[in-house]
Amino acid sequence: MTKREGLPLPGGLTTPPESMSGSEPATTEPATTDPGAAGLGGVALVVVLAGYILSIVDNSIVNVALSSISDDLHGGAAALELVVSGYGLTYALGLVLGGRLGDSFGRRRLYACGLGAFTLTSALCGLAPTIGFLIAARMLQGAAAAMLVPQVLATIQAVTQGQARARAIGMYGATAGLGMVVGQILGGLLVSLDVAGIGWRAVFMINVPIGVAALLAVRRVPATRADKKSGFDPLGTALFGVTMICVLAVVVAGPDLGWPLWLWSLLAVAAAGVPALVRVERRLEARGGSPLLSPAVLSRPGMRRGLAAIVPFSAGHGAFLFVYALIAQGHFGFNGLASGAVMTPFAVAFFVVARFTPRIATALGRRIVSLGSLVQSSGLLLLALTLWLGWPRPPVVLVLLGIGLFGAGAALIGPTLFRMILADVPSAQAGMGSGVLVTSQQMATALGATIGGTLYVSLAGSLSTVPAAASVVAMQVSFLAIVLVISLKLPDPN
Repeated sequence: MTKREGLPLPGGLTTPPESMSGSEPATTEPATTDPGAAGLGGVALVVVLAGYILSIVDNSIVNVALSSISDDLHGGAAALELVVSGYGLTYALGLVLGGRLGDSFGRRRLYACGLGAFTLTSALCGLAPTIGFLIAARMLQGAAAAMLVPQVLATIQAVTQGQARARAIGMYGATAGLGMVVGQILGGLLVSLDVAGIGWRAVFMINVPIGVAALLAVRRVPATRADKKSGFDPLGTALFGVTMICVLAVVVAGPDLGWPLWLWSLLAVAAAGVPALVRVERRLEARGGSPLLSPAVLSRPGMRRGLAAIVPFSAGHGAFLFVYALIAQGHFGFNGLASGAVMTPFAVAFFVVARFTPRIATALGRRIVSLGSLVQSSGLLLLALTLWLGWPRPPVVLVLLGIGLFGAGAALIGPTLFRMILADVPSAQAGMGSGVLVTSQQMATALGATIGGTLYVSLAGSLSTVPAAASVVAMQVSFLAIVLVISLKLPDPN
């Protein structure tokens, strides 16, 4: 059961917003046949998606500014790596906790706090006087993103249903696809234009007016939270944090450190932490407590199978984006702006197809995920064949077509899996479910980039670019084969 506060009532009255009263509202919104129509209008959806796209863009926009940052703040390779990975570390680490806090204290409240913190830390990044200050600000920025992002899907889950939910999640997926490419293009453009003479600082300062505008309209977002405030789970939180840190350290630091033996030992710690976390969470739930990760929710078929599919899907996605950047910038000499522009077919295809995904899902049911796997595989195979036959000057039209097919397939798979996973999550635990979903997605994406990048670099050094790229494509197709097999046992997304 989820509370909804501050929603419109007949005659223009509203229930008391959570920011004005900690007590239960005296009246609630009458039930409607389409909660999405009253609960998450166009402005509200734009507001929550604005914060989400900022978090995605900032995960990649800094990449094209690293050279300028190094020249200005005199940061070495290790420091620049922390500028990038520090954001990802605190972001991935805080997502589940951010979702739980939203369930307990109000999703709109946590979204507003997270967006305010994200806007402030963006300004701090833009004003950073030293590389150490920038690293610290980036880690705080990642923590702020972890506070706001789970509230987006959680709010959609709590106040919509049916086709209204399908459309909103489709827009969420389209925003994700658009944000990944916008970061590269916008970052390259801002650095190239040297806006107001501030150079690389513009890639952070641009968040400030967008964040302020979204904050001014945040009261248009429905205020929801769980009926019962969850208790704190200190042991589960600690075990989850240690496990996540160990895995993230291996994924992020492995390629740069050369995979030393001591780093691999962290995986042993993580492997021991997982069963310990499961036991702790099960015992706490059995006693009637509030575990950080509810075993009852995570064991539901839609959640379990959906997460099993989202991991290989996201890993393949991460490998594609990373290896594409290596080829585009390393072998074709594209700068950040040009390599991002070549990804435009991906963003356009993703955005367009995601708009129609609910209708396609209505017609095909769970087979839409199978179709998406086949479409993505065809795009990858077209790219591999184009590189193999056309190297070193592959036909641009075929390259763009392959990238577009990859984006179209992603739009069929991603939003559908989001719907399937969240459909099994009670509204009272929507924040926790959203946090688990986004954490799994982020971890798998980073893991895929690491595996794909390591495989490509090692093979390109001993063989050549084309066989190395073909090997990565083979790995990605195998990931999609796993998604295809799992899709045969997924629940109907309708």
